[in-house]
Amino acid sequence: MPTSLPTDSNNNPIPALGLKDSGAHKLTVSATSSRNTTAFATDTQIISLYTTVPVYIRFGDSGVTATTSDHYFPAGYYYDFSIGGDGTAHKTHIAVLRESSDGMAYISEKI
Repeated sequence: MPTSLPTDSNNNPIPALGLKDSGAHKLTVSATSSRNTTAFATDTQIISLYTTVPVYIRFGDSGVTATTSDHYFPAGYYYDFSIGGDGTAHKTHIAVLRESSDGMAYISEKI
């Protein structure tokens, strides 16, 4: 089957997503939970996350807050997360909370 996707060494398509224009978010990570002020677009199904310090993360709506009981995400990794679509609830925001020191979180919406 022809594809315009990149392929691996066995000629299997590798799913690849582009970065969405106006889909970049930057959050200050501190001792207080913070979240993106602009909601993820309704057609965004995948976001990528990179943090400069270890954090706790939680997805939700405009009122979401992260706590130390939420998912731990280590610093220095670039990772894709599904935020809904195709019949599942769409998450519009991400909240982050530092583990021990302040830093930054960079989020990219993908198309």
